[in-house]
Amino acid sequence: MPKKVDRQKRRTQIADALMRVAAEQGLEAVSLRHVAAEAGVSAGMVQHYFRTKDEMMTFALDVVRERNQIRVTDAVTHLGTAPSPRDLLQTIIGTLLPLDEVTRADGRVTLAFLAYTAVRPPASAALREETEQMVGFIAGLLPCPDPENAAAGLLALMEGLGVYLLGGQYTPEQARGILDTHLDRLFAAAPEHTGGIVSARPA
Repeated sequence: MPKKVDRQKRRTQIADALMRVAAEQGLEAVSLRHVAAEAGVSAGMVQHYFRTKDEMMTFALDVVRERNQIRVTDAVTHLGTAPSPRDLLQTIIGTLLPLDEVTRADGRVTLAFLAYTAVRPPASAALREETEQMVGFIAGLLPCPDPENAAAGLLALMEGLGVYLLGGQYTPEQARGILDTHLDRLFAAAPEHTGGIVSARPA
């Protein structure tokens, strides 16, 4: 009787290999042949699970998203049941920044994917939707007159810090300090509250 193969597990194995190749050698080295060699499988098997490079890249990014979600959920859980909006944002963004070796590896994959979508716009559809959702979530936590623009700016700051961290221009301490300063400015006019997530908008 033929051995049953876990399709999701095999796809994740291949995606992990893709991320190692992209992180260590750059996006230009990501090909069916290189990924297959890194995963220890045949190129034909890679093609069986991913018909195109776009599919392979998108799945790898999904794996990174899942890992980030687990990290964020764990970090937020440690804040307790009623974190303030500022603490919540500081924890979420701090967790998503590439501040250690594990998150730097995932960050390099994300950066490689962003570069990839710059020349292949159809591959960026999922990123556009995710960005809109993230901006909406952040906007709901900010006590600003124009929370949507402020949220977009904070998200852009996070992405910029990520690039500078990956490039070595900033240290983790510098990145944390810049984030804290920006959050201080955003919440400087926040109403007093005793804890918990409060609405930044009038009822």
